[in-house]
Amino acid sequence: DKTVSLRKDLSEMHEWITQAEEEYLERDFEYKTPDELQKAVEELKRAKEEAMQKEVKVKLITDSVNNFIAKAPPAAHEALKKELDVLITSYQRLCSRLNGKCKTLEEVWACWRELLAYLDAENKWLNEIERKLKATENIQGGAEEISESLDSLERLMKHPEDNRNQIRELAQTLTDGGILDELINEKLEKFNTRWEELQQEAVRRQKSLEQSIQSAQETDKTLRLIQESLAVIDKQLSAYIADRVDAAQVPQEAQ
Repeated sequence: DKTVSLRKDLSEMHEWITQAEEEYLERDFEYKTPDELQKAVEELKRAKEEAMQKEVKVKLITDSVNNFIAKAPPAAHEALKKELDVLITSYQRLCSRLNGKCKTLEEVWACWRELLAYLDAENKWLNEIERKLKATENIQGGAEEISESLDSLERLMKHPEDNRNQIRELAQTLTDGGILDELINEKLEKFNTRWEELQQEAVRRQKSLEQSIQSAQETDKTLRLIQESLAVIDKQLSAYIADRVDAAQVPQEAQ
């Protein structure tokens, strides 16, 4: 009987739609690790593709029902037509929901990858600060050399806040959705602690270098004054020698 065959096809398709909804849309998902999130994205992509492939099956059922209705008595029309309409509506809703969820999860995955990229960029900058701080730890030299090191450190510290703001916003977006929240909070705590510590150490080092510059400048000034004084004395003593003045005649200069 054609009606029985058609109803069987409709029923099987309904069962597949219900199963797909339960498997991919009705379950509560928790994404605690990147692997779980990536796996979910891949599963939804496959489910979306499988649903799209079922379009051929739905079209065949639709054509079969419509052909049967065109030839069958009116009494058989209504029930089959209603079942077909329900099937088409359910199928279209399933495809729409799968597409929406797949797109959302792909955006979440992209958000996670973007967060990692920003964290990597900022940690590389923090590595540079660490190297710079180590290089200026026991710096030797005059005021000019120390000043160059200070300028270099200050240039490095003039780092835009954009990346850190992006990290904060991306992390907030993900954790608000309960996605990778424990892992993200752990990464952020580690990053923020390191950021704060290096910022504070850099400020201390800047002050230390400024004091070293001031001290070196004072030392340079004192040495210059001593050199100038020695030059005057040397000139005076040289004049005495040229004039054959005896040391006993100028006891203060002799001393």
